[in-house]
Amino acid sequence: MRVVAALILILPLVVPSSAWAAPPEAPGAPGAASSWTTGDKSALGTATTTGSKVWFTVAKGVTSEVFYPRADVANVQDLQYVVTDGSSFTDLERDATAHAVSMPDEKALEYTVTNTARSGRYRITSTYVTDPARSTLLVRTRFQSLDGGSYQLYVLHNPSLAGGGGDDTGAWDAANGALVASDPRPVFGGTVAAALKSSAGFARRSTGYSGTASDGYRDLQANRRLTAEYDATSGGNIVQTAQIPVGADSTFTLALGFGPNRAAATAAATASLNAGFPAVETAYRTGWHGYLDGLAKPVPASVSGDAKRRRTYNVSVMGLHAAEDKTYRGANVASLSTPWGDYVNGDALNDGYHRVWGRDLYQQATALLAAGDTAQARRMAVWLWERQQITAWTQGDGVWYGPGSFPRYSPVSGVGGATPRQLGCCEQLDQDAFAIVLAWQTGLTDAAVWNRIKLTADHLVDIGPRTPGERWEEQDGISPSTVAAEIAGLVCAADIARRNGDTASAARYESTADSWRDGLDGWTFTSTGHFGDHRYYERVEHGTDPDDTHARTFRDGTWWERDIVDGGFLELVRLGIRPASHDKVTASLPELDGVTSVTTPGGAVYWHRYNHDSYGESQDDGTGWPANHGRLTGRVWPLLSGERGEYELAAGRPAGSYLQAMADSANQGHLIPEQAWDRPDQFGFVFGGPTGSAAPLAWAQGQYVRLAQSITAGRPVETPSVVARRYLE
Repeated sequence: MRVVAALILILPLVVPSSAWAAPPEAPGAPGAASSWTTGDKSALGTATTTGSKVWFTVAKGVTSEVFYPRADVANVQDLQYVVTDGSSFTDLERDATAHAVSMPDEKALEYTVTNTARSGRYRITSTYVTDPARSTLLVRTRFQSLDGGSYQLYVLHNPSLAGGGGDDTGAWDAANGALVASDPRPVFGGTVAAALKSSAGFARRSTGYSGTASDGYRDLQANRRLTAEYDATSGGNIVQTAQIPVGADSTFTLALGFGPNRAAATAAATASLNAGFPAVETAYRTGWHGYLDGLAKPVPASVSGDAKRRRTYNVSVMGLHAAEDKTYRGANVASLSTPWGDYVNGDALNDGYHRVWGRDLYQQATALLAAGDTAQARRMAVWLWERQQITAWTQGDGVWYGPGSFPRYSPVSGVGGATPRQLGCCEQLDQDAFAIVLAWQTGLTDAAVWNRIKLTADHLVDIGPRTPGERWEEQDGISPSTVAAEIAGLVCAADIARRNGDTASAARYESTADSWRDGLDGWTFTSTGHFGDHRYYERVEHGTDPDDTHARTFRDGTWWERDIVDGGFLELVRLGIRPASHDKVTASLPELDGVTSVTTPGGAVYWHRYNHDSYGESQDDGTGWPANHGRLTGRVWPLLSGERGEYELAAGRPAGSYLQAMADSANQGHLIPEQAWDRPDQFGFVFGGPTGSAAPLAWAQGQYVRLAQSITAGRPVETPSVVARRYLE
């Protein structure tokens, strides 16, 4: 009998996991609606290898969107820990802790996030890398009890696969010890699956539907432990919860693997865990060190002597490299974030800023040229002409794009196969023109490319200088910033035309550029404006009379367009079309500064895009722009401090304070935001710090890099020499 009893006790331990009964189907499908997370990312990263097609982000102390297999497909809403003592409290890591972000190595996009409980009970320290050999995110975590208490730790994974959380399914893969999830909907031609594993294993685990009785977090809130285990096979907004065995001081590694199916995702996670965090971390760092050390230009003197400026520079350069898609090389997304994503529905694919704007691509590419990465800059130029240029009439979102144009934006795969919505509305002629300038700057001037450039240059001549949308994408008309880009584009096109023997086109482009340069002041420089001495460049002019009383309507009312001020006229100087001393340019500076600038208590100076801008948080409650609450107000844009710095250099004055202002706006991860808070601390925002819009904005990172190199060079390094020779020499 003793032998039989022993066998009875041992038998359950040796039953193969494949024989375990599957958990029951979770109730509550399809679950509550999902959303994305704040656009203010405090950390991001990816391996430098092209075979590892995964990018991570961190916001509010926890994992936020994770991208796979392209830089425009997000698959995670958030992944974080839940802590409970089993009886009296349940803490959600994001909300119950104070967050500190640091970089173990400033020459690699590796981040450590230290979250300390506000109660003083525990600390969670997580370090993030991606596996250079596989599509896996690895998170090494140390859990510490700070008060001697005994705690239970759970991981809470909120998948949003294939760009949305509306049709996900999930289950426990007992054979491989993984929580798996998948979405049957193809996104850009492929399906996505994920597998979550822990080096410490999972004691209990469940997949339920968010916001319902099967949601593991709700179970933990109600019962202080995970009382039910489910699979979710009906499809919907799922959430996965698993207990990780920990003691008073425990370290383990999470692996979140991705693939086209569950088996591939599980294999990636398993292999990365088997490789071990130290080995993966070393390979990850080595890749980034090799990239930075391989740049043709060193860290410039303008930043090398100051830790904050230097780290912001290195992170900005690495961020520009990381924003490149790994399948469609040269396609740099505008940001690995969705502005105010916590107010954006996440049930279906939402592109956020993870798509490609030609304007932003140009700003990034010129920064990479300045930093010494000519190879990536050239890939970006090639991508524009091979994948984003429109060569036949193409339907956009409520518009048709003509031959030679570029869409408002596109997926990383370009215009081929894109839906009208994915191309957006409203052509912007500066984007058409910047593609030409970038081709010239990267030496992309051969006969095959020339045929494409000619199509776009002819298109500019035929429909310019008036643009359907200026650089802020909201107004049509004649805009100094857009016309500056058009002129530069046509002069560059003329030079490329001559290299290819087309002197007739060259003469046409130059004469058109000259006439637009001669006419611009008469079209856009008002002498009857409301501000200052009444003499300054308008933001945009509907016709050709800047002194008339034509009105434009904004969210906060209707205003004469001669009373709308922005700094777009500075493009005339940076692109080599006007000298910094041009009387109309200098006359416009007092109004620009008086109407749109803000100075923080620390002395940093920032600018709004223009007066009456509403693209920002509500002044009533701080909610993000998509929430559409009252008194929406656009905040200051740090990249505009960089633009002003380049102007000051052109004028022969110092620009270090503008570089410092940009560095000061960055968050703990040294990521420069799209917008910074423009008034005393309010709604959780800090004067001069990031808002919920987008951090980092790759354009802002590019502007910082370019200004840093320009200060060291003593001049704006972006200025196309062929344009400056024509108009400034």
